Amino acid sequence: MAALLFVLAAGLVAMSCVKADRVRGWRESFNPSAPGLPDSAFVAARVVLCGMAGIGVFSAFRFMAVVADAEWSDDELAGAVSQATAELNGTSRFGDLFGDDSRFDAEFATMIEEEVVENGGGGAPQDGVDAGSAPANKPSDADYTVMAAGADASFCVHVERIRSKGGDYEPPGIAGGAGSVTVPNYDFAVTSRRGEC
Repeated sequence: MAALLFVLAAGLVAMSCVKADRVRGWRESFNPSAPGLPDSAFVAARVVLCGMAGIGVFSAFRFMAVVADAEWSDDELAGAVSQATAELNGTSRFGDLFGDDSRFDAEFATMIEEEVVENGGGGAPQDGVDAGSAPANKPSDADYTVMAAGADASFCVHVERIRSKGGDYEPPGIAGGAGSVTVPNYDFAVTSRRGEC
């Protein structure tokens, strides 16, 4: 699209450069009885054609900027993954009350995607990030391949989930004493490297 706008702008500039005598000659050959055109008409036409060419060039650059903002670059993705890894490393979360770890993999993949988007910076899009789970993932040890629309680079984010009994939560019982249920706490060790997992 931008290339088409540049070509159209070049065509408009070329039209504005055509000499007035040549236009008068073409006009006479098609319609000999037509009244002559004053020089002011050619000046006005040149101003309009150059103005339209300028608008076309401006629109082409704006279109290129919009396209660039809609896709991730390798540098944007690298910086966002690095920052997201630093922010997720050392964090803690409570596990499932009943020890059901089946949702861990999808939840952590979503958390990685959200952190990468959040750390993409002002020029990066607010979507288009995918953290694909490795088939052999376990709740205690998981790998995610992070890719983004427009970027050729990919990154492997490794997550270790470590049980932290000191951070467990024991909700009070009905009578106000100690409860019989413990909500487990986990610490996360997160690292990343360039390339797929």
